[in-house]
Amino acid sequence: MIAEEVMISDVYKVNQKDTIRSVINYFIDYRISGLPVINDEEKIVGYISDGDIMRYIGKHKDIFVDSLYNVTVFKGDKENFEARIQHVLDLNVMKLAKKKIVKVDVTAHIENVAAILGKKQIKKLPVEKDEKLVGIISRGDVIRHAFQRFL
Repeated sequence: MIAEEVMISDVYKVNQKDTIRSVINYFIDYRISGLPVINDEEKIVGYISDGDIMRYIGKHKDIFVDSLYNVTVFKGDKENFEARIQHVLDLNVMKLAKKKIVKVDVTAHIENVAAILGKKQIKKLPVEKDEKLVGIISRGDVIRHAFQRFL
């Protein structure tokens, strides 16, 4: 079994020119937690997840750096929670998206896909053909397809 046989080909995605507002709308409307980011040629250039947004809006603590002769303080948050939420909506998606993307080709064997999802501890894996996004495979997709004939 290969990736092409397991993947979902109707993929929700955002363009690298979009804002986080577009991402949040997809998350809410389609009850999803991550999206591939593509360029105008449909090539995968990033991946944005709910975790990336949580890290931005969550509380950031002050950092103290104590060297031999002085102490430096890097202040955490200058904005309150609501202000961070308002601010993140207008950010370009690429400000928060991961740019080092783990992806597979449509010909990847399902056991390799399972290994990547497990080892990298990721939930979804973009699938490409000729360097263009053509699908996505989730952990659930692998489980359903792998065990279907045994149950």
